Amino acid sequence: MPNKKAAIKDLKKSKKRSVRNSLIKRNIKEIIKKGQKAVTEGKPVGDLSKQLQKAVDKAIKNKILKPNAGNRKKSRFAKMIKRGPVTEKSKNKAKTE
Repeated sequence: MPNKKAAIKDLKKSKKRSVRNSLIKRNIKEIIKKGQKAVTEGKPVGDLSKQLQKAVDKAIKNKILKPNAGNRKKSRFAKMIKRGPVTEKSKNKAKTE
């Protein structure tokens, strides 16, 4: 445990920030999982895409995510949406290539 008053306050601040940062990161992961589920079911994903971009951009701005990590998440999500649902036909096609 910290001995000085300032160190104690700093510890409190870092714990609060840690909780807030983990909530934001978890929210981003949940949006991605919802998107994966929607893509496999063939549902529209436009709203989730906007939500993800907004959440990731805010996380980058607040230095919760590094810029490249955030951009990679957005890019992979967009690629997943573009690919569409995985069907038996597309699985067989992927195996033969």
